[in-house]
Amino acid sequence: MSLHTTAAQLVTLASEGGEHGGNHESLSPLLTGGGAFVVLLLLLWVTTRFNRDR
Repeated sequence: MSLHTTAAQLVTLASEGGEHGGNHESLSPLLTGGGAFVVLLLLLWVTTRFNRDR
């Protein structure tokens, strides 16, 4: 497979991706963002518990 053929296939694949939104139907942005926020707060709490000497 040559570089030209690979590039042509990638261009075709990229142009077909425009008609799909990219979002999965089962993913809720609010739930995903809220879950990430809770995980980050939990990591912050754990980190501050281990750094009591400061």
